[in-house]
Amino acid sequence: MAAVAPSRLAALSRLRCEIFQTAYNPTSVRTGAKYLRARLRGPSMINYYPEQLTVPRFNHMAGNFKIQHWDEYQRLADVEEKKRRGKGVPKKAKSPAESRRQSRKR
Repeated sequence: MAAVAPSRLAALSRLRCEIFQTAYNPTSVRTGAKYLRARLRGPSMINYYPEQLTVPRFNHMAGNFKIQHWDEYQRLADVEEKKRRGKGVPKKAKSPAESRRQSRKR
């Protein structure tokens, strides 16, 4: 029985890859194809963890029942306290004359 030439085997392998739509890699170089073909993990992870119900999300739902969001209430109280002490956010300038930056320039 006669041996098949290596060039004929390479041509057969290339043709097989074209037909079955696989990557032709005669030198066995790492391509990462295994990871690119793998199923994505993101959607499964999103479905695994339940959607958390927060106070703002609950308040946006249909219905007249509202819950006091204590963290937001505390934050607003802290902002108000800082304003009373003069430590709040500076007011926006309505015109270039009111701008602090303009008054520094000479």
